[in-house]
Amino acid sequence: MGFIAWIVLGLIAGALAKAIMPGKDPGGIIVTMLLGIVGGVLGGWIGRTLFNADVDSFFSLSSWLLAILGAVIVLAIYRLVVGNRSSHA
Repeated sequence: MGFIAWIVLGLIAGALAKAIMPGKDPGGIIVTMLLGIVGGVLGGWIGRTLFNADVDSFFSLSSWLLAILGAVIVLAIYRLVVGNRSSHA
């Protein structure tokens, strides 16, 4: 899958991760987009490494599910890190 496709997939996965895990997050849409892109890459890596899944197609259901899973994981980690930082300040 091309670089632009990963960005688009990540943007959508980030938005869906926000919908799955609603809550107040600092950073707004820019942070959501970046988290989605990182989550998409993480999901692709998890799919290839753990499940031997083919994530080379933009229109593959496994690519989308893994990207959303990765975005949810990254969002959860982000909330833990940022939540801990803001509660100690």
